Amino acid sequence: MKKHNYSLIFGLILTGIILVITIIGQFWTPYDITGMNSMARNQAPSLMHIMGTDNFGRDVFSRVMNGCGTTFFVALSTVVIGCFFGVIIGALTGFYGGLLDEIVMRINDVLLSFPSVLLVLIFISFIGTGKYKIIVALGVMFIPSFARIVRSEVIRYKSQEFVRSAQVMGAGNLRIIFVHILPNTAVSLLTAAAIGFNNAVLAEASMSYLGLGVQPPDPSLGRMLSEAQAYIFTAPWYAIWPGVVIVLIILGFSQISEGLRAISD
Repeated sequence: MKKHNYSLIFGLILTGIILVITIIGQFWTPYDITGMNSMARNQAPSLMHIMGTDNFGRDVFSRVMNGCGTTFFVALSTVVIGCFFGVIIGALTGFYGGLLDEIVMRINDVLLSFPSVLLVLIFISFIGTGKYKIIVALGVMFIPSFARIVRSEVIRYKSQEFVRSAQVMGAGNLRIIFVHILPNTAVSLLTAAAIGFNNAVLAEASMSYLGLGVQPPDPSLGRMLSEAQAYIFTAPWYAIWPGVVIVLIILGFSQISEGLRAISD
């Protein structure tokens, strides 16, 4: 009897719903995301404002819709940068080994021994703040984790029979790496990417919360949490809803990673 992968199904549905709302929010929102209304400051959730309003009278739901796009963009860009360079570094060092592999892996160990947020803060102190600088900083910090995963997979597969057969048939090393070995690492890589996306969402929210990421008036979930902390008792919905959305995004991708891991087992 075929076993259903409920984690993957649930994760895809939840993430799909959030993604649809996010895409809509980039083109249309119920209210202007930067328009201020002094008569509607800190209003509780209602039929007019289903998530309430903030201290400037801006609709929280509209800002969450649009802010999710920023969070998704930063997280996705971070994962793409980390995955692209991590795959290349991990594949080459894992296949060729030797002194280069030892040097790169020791550098990886040093970088992974520090909290990623701390390294990002150090990086930002040199390049400055802003959305695109956060993407660069986070992307660089994510390279070692992807490189280590791909390296271990390449080492596992490079001694397999299908690789020996490709070598006997005259295939070059680069063709063996990128055509024969890397496709077999797809599930592990996708699982790592889903986990990395979650980490990137949390990192972006943390940086924006500290005022180092997305700058006002552009909304992001972390920035909204930062702005809401002064109103946690007078207008709790302002902090609750962005926090709930962050949790749902992480839950969705966590379930996707669990589902992908179940496929590989």
